[in-house]
Amino acid sequence: MPAVVLVGPMGVGKSTVGRQLAERLGVGYRDTDDDIVAAEGRTIAEIFVDDGESAFRAIEKRAVYTALAEHEGVLALGGGAILDADTRAVLAGHRVVYLSMDVEEAVKRTGLNAARPLLAVNPRKQWRELMEARRHLYEEVAAAVVPTDGRTPEEVTQAALDALELKEA
Repeated sequence: MPAVVLVGPMGVGKSTVGRQLAERLGVGYRDTDDDIVAAEGRTIAEIFVDDGESAFRAIEKRAVYTALAEHEGVLALGGGAILDADTRAVLAGHRVVYLSMDVEEAVKRTGLNAARPLLAVNPRKQWRELMEARRHLYEEVAAAVVPTDGRTPEEVTQAALDALELKEA
């Protein structure tokens, strides 16, 4: 079972904070998006364009289940992994941290660019709509919610450690 599972929207800093958490806890880091890209031999954007979102979500679900079963360190999930009810149910027994941010912070961090397939047209509006649809799902699976707005990755990492009452290695 992973020491910590990170969830949250695209661009919130799951990878950056995940690596820092792993280092501070003395464990490995894994990202299911990286697993998918390695297994499929193409980017997530390419999978969306070539096969569609539902095909991607099926691949993502398998990647999440595999990582939850195999990985004992810090695990970052893709932004939409929590859309699947079975995945949310499986996450119930884990230490899940929801890294949150508002749309203005998302703009600063990602520029809400077209490389993100779900934000290709009118990125601000689409990001808001995605968050309206997902926020309660992130909160449902979370043992802790850590806001990232205006914080450095180091501050977010410390806040996650504090929220879960975890000690550094």
